[in-house]
Amino acid sequence: MDFRVAGSEDAAAVAELHGDSWRRHYRGAYADAFLDDESPEYLGAMWAKRLADRDGTRTTVAEYDGQLIGLAHVVFDADPAYGALVDNLHVRAPLKGQGIGTELLARAATGVPTGLYLWVLEQNTAAQAFYEARGGIRGDRRNVPPPGGEPRRLNGTPVCLRYYWPDPVSLTVSINAYDA
Repeated sequence: MDFRVAGSEDAAAVAELHGDSWRRHYRGAYADAFLDDESPEYLGAMWAKRLADRDGTRTTVAEYDGQLIGLAHVVFDADPAYGALVDNLHVRAPLKGQGIGTELLARAATGVPTGLYLWVLEQNTAAQAFYEARGGIRGDRRNVPPPGGEPRRLNGTPVCLRYYWPDPVSLTVSINAYDA
């Protein structure tokens, strides 16, 4: 397995993995029409822009046998109180539970001098358990912001929860487990 920083040439593969994860875990919170019909174009454009202009961000991808199997996108200095934002952390469904997400989270924390945080859907209890098992502290809750600012892309008013790590160095102990 290889981990590396993503470049603009990875945008389509990253968008595809992100969309697959959304369809598996965001169903019910996000509108079906958005997930099934609009998200490929929405995510394709978003990742093309993100990976072309990487100022203040880093996207790490995990690959196995030439296939993208995971990603973590971090926005440095996103919040004065909580630090860097892990805006996306996704692993291909059949490969969960093998340490890939843990390694991606550790790599997202690398070089973060302050705290690290993320938002997770309240309905995604498996992800919450994952973050808690890695020392994440459950913080405040808020309404999920609609993708692209369009409320029709949501079902009702879903809620997300903040998980944070005041000392992100604690997450980096697993780094190089896959590089050995």
